[in-house]
Amino acid sequence: MAEKEKVDENTVFIGGKPFMNYVTGVVMQFTTKGAKEVVVKARGKFISRAVDVAEVATKRFLKEHGVAVKEIKINSEEFENKEGKKVNVSTIDITLFKK
Repeated sequence: MAEKEKVDENTVFIGGKPFMNYVTGVVMQFTTKGAKEVVVKARGKFISRAVDVAEVATKRFLKEHGVAVKEIKINSEEFENKEGKKVNVSTIDITLFKK
């Protein structure tokens, strides 16, 4: 159970907020909270934004801290939309780690 809580604490969920808010969130996890790993998660239309957040955070802000991409997982989730129809939504989990 403690491991699950740790993963949730070091997870950034990408949505409709301004782009730099997410980049700042990732950078803060590594710099002020001392995280060894941070997972950037997104679904649907926010997948491309998640990729951009991970790239900007690692290449622009955390280069000197030795942060890199460890793993990328892609998947899809099935759920019912408002009309009751089952739809698939793509998901991505990008795991960043401190070398």
